Amino acid sequence: MFVAPDPGRARLRFAARAVLGIGLAVVVCGLAGHSLPGAVTGGLAALLALFTVADPTVRGQAVTTALLPVVGVPVLAAAAGLHDHPVARDLTFLAVTGAGVYARRWGPRGHSLGVFAFMTFFVAQFLHATPDQLPELYAAVLLSVLAAAGVRFGLWCYERRLAPAAAPPAPLGGTGLARVTTRQAVQATAGAGFALVLGQLVSGQRWYWAVGATWWIFVNTASRGETLVRGFRRVLGTVLGIGLGLLVAVPVHGAPVPTAVLVAVCVFGIFYTAAVSYTWMMLWVTLLATSLYGLLGVLSPGLLALRLAETGVGALGAALAVLFVLPVTTHATTDAWIQRALRCVHACTAEAAARLAGSATADPAPRVAELEQLLGRVRLSVAPLVHPLNPVPARKARARRVLALLDDCAREVRGLVAVAADPVASHDARLAAACWRVEAAVEALTAGRAEPVAHPAEPPAEPALAHLHGLERALADLAEPLRTPSRSRLAEA
Repeated sequence: MFVAPDPGRARLRFAARAVLGIGLAVVVCGLAGHSLPGAVTGGLAALLALFTVADPTVRGQAVTTALLPVVGVPVLAAAAGLHDHPVARDLTFLAVTGAGVYARRWGPRGHSLGVFAFMTFFVAQFLHATPDQLPELYAAVLLSVLAAAGVRFGLWCYERRLAPAAAPPAPLGGTGLARVTTRQAVQATAGAGFALVLGQLVSGQRWYWAVGATWWIFVNTASRGETLVRGFRRVLGTVLGIGLGLLVAVPVHGAPVPTAVLVAVCVFGIFYTAAVSYTWMMLWVTLLATSLYGLLGVLSPGLLALRLAETGVGALGAALAVLFVLPVTTHATTDAWIQRALRCVHACTAEAAARLAGSATADPAPRVAELEQLLGRVRLSVAPLVHPLNPVPARKARARRVLALLDDCAREVRGLVAVAADPVASHDARLAAACWRVEAAVEALTAGRAEPVAHPAEPPAEPALAHLHGLERALADLAEPLRTPSRSRLAEA
């Protein structure tokens, strides 16, 4: 958390641009004569436009950013219009929650639009928005998204100077309730319903905090284990953020200049730590919310205690939902991502072999980029199994071994692709045989067949064959931890 690398200072630029974009949005809202609620709405819209839009191309990011108000304005109208109709408001909030999670099936754009829709409804509850405020809030959203887009795509579009980012792997497939995004939409709606009811019993005014906690615990998760770990991290980050708020935000007591500086620091912290630690990001989110309540003149230690209680309710709602409502097991999700990664290893090997054989059209480089994306998803899926709080040491050791061997596979594949890129590299019969053995090993692992995956002989001197040998050895070693006896799998489930 303290020494995480930042290659090319990407996180630093991401965070600095966020401060600039959100600051500009708030200034624009102020120059337009908007009230404090309008400025808060605009700042949140700019934050979401800069934080959640993650399409792999700049053009795609611009399209998604342009669509944000198209989704947000109708949701804002519904939230404000139902302000005096609690039952209809609550049911609509749950519908927005489920639709926002379900939208993930359409990739990064669906995820961004789903988050923006949910948070637009959330901020309407945060500000107790009413229909007479809608014109100002509409203008704040539009102006702020434009300001954020101007900074992101005009003033500081550092992505244009970078190689295009690899597209994230598509979500796990399936139809109906077999699709993970569908099951999670049902889970999130059920968890949010529990949080909404219990949260209103805790506080009739701040109940939406519980729903928000449930929502954000489901973001970027795909299994029961991931959701439970994320819930733990959210509560921990909230506790730390409240402690820091008592030390910093409460003494400031909403004074404009110190609070503006504190908000800027919080925004930077959110963006800079998001890719490193969810706990740290939640610390900064909690401190940001504390500062905003100071500006609104309602901040007190009792309010911070209430926020912690509502966060606990939201985490409990998420936990109950993933445990008892269409559960998606960590083992099933992890196994699916590992199989996709192994099939990508197969494709990389085949492309590299074709390139070495003289094919002018074979290009293993895109496959390597895809493999890196898939391995990142495997690490995210396996994270609950290697978490320090995991009470099963044997399972933790097995998960770590699988990760290490998959990293070995990736290293050998990268080396093989580098050799294949050499114009003087040539093909021989031993290379074809080694590629065939790699393909057979992957097929055996992904099909779950019982026959053993043979260990290769001593490595040859030729670079391409040496990398294939290393790949064979890693795949052979993977056979044992991936083929867990059914009794152990039942215990894991």
